Amino acid sequence: MTDAPKPVPPEAANAMWGGRFAAGPDAIMEAINASIGFDRRLYAQDIRGSRAHAAMLAARGIMSNKDAEAIGEGLLTVLSEIEAGSFPFRTELEDIHMNVEARLQELIGEPAGRLHTARSRNDQVATDFRLWVRDQCDAATLGLEALIRALLAQAETGADWVMPGFTHLQTAQPVTWGHHMMAYVEMFGRDIGRFADARARMNECPLGAAALAGTSFPIDRMMTAEMLGFDRPAANSLDAVSDRDFALEFLSAAAICAIHLSRLAEELVIWSSAQFRFVRMSDRFSTGSSIMPQKKNPDAAELIRAKIGRILGATVALFTVMKGLPLAYSKDMQEDKEQVFDAADTLMLALAAMEGMMRDLQADRTALEAAAASGFSTATDLADWLVRRLGLPFRQAHHVTGTLVARAEAQGCDLPDLTLQEMRGVHKGITDEVYSVLGVRNSVASRRSYGGTAPDQVRDQIARWKEILG
Repeated sequence: MTDAPKPVPPEAANAMWGGRFAAGPDAIMEAINASIGFDRRLYAQDIRGSRAHAAMLAARGIMSNKDAEAIGEGLLTVLSEIEAGSFPFRTELEDIHMNVEARLQELIGEPAGRLHTARSRNDQVATDFRLWVRDQCDAATLGLEALIRALLAQAETGADWVMPGFTHLQTAQPVTWGHHMMAYVEMFGRDIGRFADARARMNECPLGAAALAGTSFPIDRMMTAEMLGFDRPAANSLDAVSDRDFALEFLSAAAICAIHLSRLAEELVIWSSAQFRFVRMSDRFSTGSSIMPQKKNPDAAELIRAKIGRILGATVALFTVMKGLPLAYSKDMQEDKEQVFDAADTLMLALAAMEGMMRDLQADRTALEAAAASGFSTATDLADWLVRRLGLPFRQAHHVTGTLVARAEAQGCDLPDLTLQEMRGVHKGITDEVYSVLGVRNSVASRRSYGGTAPDQVRDQIARWKEILG
């Protein structure tokens, strides 16, 4: 059974970071200086880094094996207390590092004071934060893979379902539901790549850089890097403690991913409206109205659409914090974590909600095909036929087709409803073969170029992504 935690008077807290100051901190200074309210989230990474550091010190003969074992066991006790919710976090101890070290000292006594040999809070927090952000890259990747699988299921179901493709939110050309879903698969696939790239670049260990200049102790930085799963130690001690580009890169990747989520969310909001009726949203991700009983609001999609504001705001905030800071560490960098924590939480929630919505989503095949046939969506197919069969220059074919569209619009009908005589009145070379390209299904089936909307192309891309995901 461990000893009960004892209150830490200001002078004792002061002693944790040296004898330079005679008086305890003013309450306002304590409040602005403390980060334990948010950096406690780094506890697992902090304890992991400290255990690796102690093991290395023992391996290099800088610390006795007995002290290292006591520290390692004591840190596991601290970890269990935090995870059980019984750990007494103290504002007067400023941050997670000092809170853990103070509790370790209560548990094992004098050996705890040896843990901070050959390191500083500067390289300690840089290591903790890198470990945490690295974990978030992995979590984001898993969330994206789950979302992609949900999109692949939608694409496979509707690989040959015809729907309108839009430009400027105006009907452009027919596409397939599967093709539209696969567009987002590609976007989210690139997001996975961005998180993977960021992870690879950040996977250098700052531990051992100490305050800024390295240390005179004969440490083994490669050992601690390997123990913590880093590829290598950071090569420059100044850079190791003073940059947060790894967090900026994570936020940038998160912001781009959130934009993709927001675009898909916007389409779900539009498609589920009474004016479109392309999709039916699950009750699990919809809400009602307090006054209008007929309403079924796509609130989850709307909230995902808004989340980019928080994530982009966090990105801008950290860029602003880091702008113009001289080397090496400055206290400004204490403001690096809250934005990243919030952005990571927001992104993971948005990914999970979008994955759930896409798994539950029901597309209305009949409504999609009816919409695809409206708005002269096969006009480009007509122009292409004029080029391919009659040898017209495309610009002339474009003009002929535009004239036919104008006639159909004036008559309140679609292109396939024009008679052959009416078409020949615009260009005498048109034959009844033209009707074979004016149907929306024929249109999508003809788009067999790589990456096109033809169902066989869509199925090829689905198979490719299934192989990628394994």
